[in-house]
Amino acid sequence: MSFTLGQLQQVIRELYDTKDRRRGVEGTFMWFMEEVGELSAALRSSSREELAAEFADVLAWLATLANIAEIDLEAAVQAKYGAGCPGCQRIPCRCDQAEKP
Repeated sequence: MSFTLGQLQQVIRELYDTKDRRRGVEGTFMWFMEEVGELSAALRSSSREELAAEFADVLAWLATLANIAEIDLEAAVQAKYGAGCPGCQRIPCRCDQAEKP
């Protein structure tokens, strides 16, 4: 089964919303950061399967944070990146290499 970003966010909400809201944004952010740390370690030395699992965990915890904050991730990504690079508004980005993004 494949998901859009909005569908993923809904699945995470259906699976974990009660627990996530009890934990709150601060506790959830700590779990998110732990998963980012695990992804960092996996990028250095893990198999593709382990790396993929860590990417999935980070994305799931990001969706959890967005749910608690009542942010529609799909709409937020579309608004920020839907017309191209937020800096130069081009696809592909042509911003100076030293600039973000």
